[in-house]
Amino acid sequence: MSTLIIHGHFYQPPRENPWTGIIDNQPSAAPYHDWNERIHAECYGPNAFARIGDGDSAQVVNNYANISFNFGPTLLSWLEERYPRTYQRILQADIDSARRRSGHGNAIAQAYGHAILPLCNARDLLTQVIWGLEDFRYRFRREPESLWLPETACNDQTLNVLIEQGLRYVILAPEQAKRIKQNGEWVDVNASTVDTSRPYSYLHSDGSGRSLAVFFYNGPLARAIAFEKLLTSSQILVDRFIQVAQVRPLVHVATDGETYGHHFKFGDLCLAHALEVEAKKAQFTVTNYGEYLDRNTPELEVQIEQAADGAGSSWSCAHGVGRWQDNCGCSTGGEPGWNQLWRGPLRRALNFLRDVAVAHFEDMGADLFIDPWAARNEYVRVILNHSLPASALLRRHARRQLSDLDAQRALDLLEVQRNSLLMFTSCGWFFSDLGGIETIQVLRYAARLLDLQRKLGIENPRKEFLELLALARSNVPALGNGAEIFYKLLNPRPSELIKR
Repeated sequence: MSTLIIHGHFYQPPRENPWTGIIDNQPSAAPYHDWNERIHAECYGPNAFARIGDGDSAQVVNNYANISFNFGPTLLSWLEERYPRTYQRILQADIDSARRRSGHGNAIAQAYGHAILPLCNARDLLTQVIWGLEDFRYRFRREPESLWLPETACNDQTLNVLIEQGLRYVILAPEQAKRIKQNGEWVDVNASTVDTSRPYSYLHSDGSGRSLAVFFYNGPLARAIAFEKLLTSSQILVDRFIQVAQVRPLVHVATDGETYGHHFKFGDLCLAHALEVEAKKAQFTVTNYGEYLDRNTPELEVQIEQAADGAGSSWSCAHGVGRWQDNCGCSTGGEPGWNQLWRGPLRRALNFLRDVAVAHFEDMGADLFIDPWAARNEYVRVILNHSLPASALLRRHARRQLSDLDAQRALDLLEVQRNSLLMFTSCGWFFSDLGGIETIQVLRYAARLLDLQRKLGIENPRKEFLELLALARSNVPALGNGAEIFYKLLNPRPSELIKR
């Protein structure tokens, strides 16, 4: 009997206006108000209530109870407020799967702001992980076994942090495997030669022997689901699983969760019927990675692909992580002749803004906090529907008794850091142009950061920031450069800025 695991990465970038906390109208999502609303209608809701069969024999299936999955923390926050029935079905799916699968729930965590972790500085990498894990504990009421790496982007530093946080396994793309150790010898592997039907052991770089398991998903099968219309019917889908199972005792894939319903209409129904009916007929054992690891201990050690500059690798960029820092050649959409030369200047401008904010956070924070960075790491609990009141956070971390004015300054400093983290949401670099709605969103976080610093009386680095941002040019002549877009952003007429 073969084992089947399907992982869905469910995620949307944060879309809320940083000043109002409300998502502005996004005409490109019509007939819906915004893209969250549209994709909920096409994917998140339907997967929670997938109806298979007809008439009185119809069955409502919670697909999340049958697949391994992660949800972006900011998306879950939106679902919790806007669609509590869907949100509760997601939480219940984890509870139900844990009961069936030896205590291992289907849900795993995700790095909080969907930043490309290898491109973060060390403190931001750690905070992105800590906030993602804390968000998971708050929602799913248990310890996470794994954390989804945005775009599966990682390097040795990233995996070391996961080990240090006590995580058990990680899911990567097959092209991220570099070498495996067999009979004491290192052997080079690649996407075509790595055996995706077994877990591997990745050891911490410090020589301590600490490790986590690495699963490399089946690349050709994942591509067929995501891009080659394998979701045309559940029978076709499961027939492909059967073919793979003839040579692979573990069949497992990872794709964007939006594949099931948003990218492919009725993909949610195909998934439900495949796992509830066809896979059972084919005698697959449908499970998740945690339960599988209980019965299959990694026997071989692995090293991962680092790329030429050591920045790491990912599942959506053939050039490592170039897609989020330079004109590597990867793009989505756009017109003939467009380029992504804007990516580098955008990242350099935001890095500059982050570093200035860091200096002021440490300087002003030293007067307010025992350890400003420890306070930042715990601030996520204030963000999570006040699971920790702000006053309690300040009592735990304040260096001294704070006046009302100083308490507000402390919270404003933490909000500067929250916006700094959200500036690096990966979607800001993913698409075709500087003027896209995702890039506009990360610039909104930059604008909010500058506003908060002005409120705090911090010398405003706006001029230097805009000089760097002006080096990023849109492919649309009417939009101009990044500084011009930023000026329009502060006096916005959204219809002029939003395109997809």
